Parts: sequence; structure tokens; C-alpha cells
Amino acid sequence: METLQATFFLFVLVPLVSPAPPLQQQPFQFEEYDTDVSMGSLIQQDYEMQSKDTIKDGTNVSLDTSLRLQGDDSQLDVPPTKDTNLPTCLLCVCLSGSVYCEEIDIEAVPPLPKETAYLYARFNKIKRIAASDFADITTLRRIDFSGNRIEEIEDGAFSKLLLLEELSLAENRLVKLPVLPPKLTTFNANQNRIKSRGIKANAFKKLTNLAYLYLGHNALESVPLNLPESLRILHLQYNNISTITDDTFCKSNNTRYIRTRMDEIRMEGNPIVLAKHVNAFSCLRMLPVGTYY
Repeated sequence: METLQATFFLFVLVPLVSPAPPLQQQPFQFEEYDTDVSMGSLIQQDYEMQSKDTIKDGTNVSLDTSLRLQGDDSQLDVPPTKDTNLPTCLLCVCLSGSVYCEEIDIEAVPPLPKETAYLYARFNKIKRIAASDFADITTLRRIDFSGNRIEEIEDGAFSKLLLLEELSLAENRLVKLPVLPPKLTTFNANQNRIKSRGIKANAFKKLTNLAYLYLGHNALESVPLNLPESLRILHLQYNNISTITDDTFCKSNNTRYIRTRMDEIRMEGNPIVLAKHVNAFSCLRMLPVGTYY
């Protein structure tokens, strides 16, 4: 009787525990972004079978991932930056001619892919711009170095950038301005330490496309000379400007002269009473913003 019960028990139990047909599993896809991540044996085996992976400077880089970050094949040979062993387009983000190197604590301008048009390197620790930084990148149209620690810009650093239209050096430690490229439309040097002697007399004279000039929150004692006719917006607020002349904005020898393009001049926060210099504004369509009493 015990034998029959055991047999019946097995007969009932076996169908209940018989294995179900195996499910079809999706292949596991692995892309490596962080070289410090440890991989299990199965993932490691799968990773080693990928024939298109490349090894650069001891760092495993998926070719597909690299192409997505860089935008085109020409950027694969971008050399490592001065502050890291990673190539520029892995440390930064490179997309269709734009390079984004923001808030990554670099201390120097990174080597750029050829044909870079837009460089955003804000909020880093860059202290110096060398002439060699842009010697071979003549296609640049916009550069933004806001929020760095730049104290020095080597002579000729921007001399070959004949297409450059927008340049921002705001929130740095400059005491003088570099020679600026001829086609600039916007120049921002707000919140530096620039004094009047740090701006050459003809620094802006030949910039016939310059429309927006921002020099607020510096240490200027006077308004820069020879401002171009193209200028629309001029910010000089919170400097040390104490006087202006009839020729600062206008032409004292030409009473019919009008600055037709000038829309805004900000001079608040300076130790100057603008009401004492009425003739200095005779050619303007709008009075400067500032103290008049």
C-alpha cells in the first residue's frame, strides 16, 4: 500500500514541476561610458566579441558611441586635452561644429576639431589664452569664455579669426583688452578689472560691424575712444567714469551729426552727474541711463 501511495504521489507531482519551454531572451547590448565600471563575466565576454571597439590612450571607447558624440569621422583624431588623457570630444560634447566644454574644470583651452564654429567653455578654470590655441581654427564664429579665471590673453590670440562674430570674456580677471578680430558684432567683457589704460585708443575704431559692446562692472575712468558708427548698445555701468567730453559720443565740430543706430547707453553707478555734460548727448536719439542730479 505504501508503494502504491508513493507511486501515485510522484505521478501527480511530476507534471506540476516539469520545466516550461525556455523563453526567447533578447540579446544584451552593452555600451561602455565609464571605464571604471567593473563588468561581470558574461558582460565581459560579450564586450570582447565586439569587433568595432577601439582603444585610445588606454581607454576603451565604443566606435558607435564616439561617432554619436563627435558628429563626423574627422573628429576621431582630436588630440587629448592639456588637462586630461581623454580626447577633447569625449571630455566635451561635440555636435555639428559646436564644442561644449562647460563646467568641467579645464585649466586651458582644449584642442579643437577642425572646422569648429562655436566654442562654449564657460565656468571653468582657464587662466590664459595663447596665440596657438586658435592658430589652426579659422572657422570660429562664436567663443564664450564667461566665468573663467583669465588674466592674460597673448598677443595675436584672435588675429586669425576673421569670421568671429561673437566673443564673451565676461566674469574673468582681465586688466586689459586684446586686439579684437575685425568682424565682431558682439563683445562682452563685463565684470573684469579693466582700466582705461588697458584699452588702446583705436581698439574699437575699425570694428565696423560691432553693434553690442558690454564693459560694465570694470574699473574704467573714461568712455573708450573712437566708438564705431555701427554701435547700438553700449554698457558702461558701475565703472569709475567721472567725466565725458563733447566728442565722446558726438562730434563737436558737426552740429548736424546724429548717431542713428545708437539705442542704449548705460552709465549708472559711475561717479558722474550727466546733467553737467548736456552737449555730449546732442547727437543721441535717447539720453544715457544714469544720474542727472
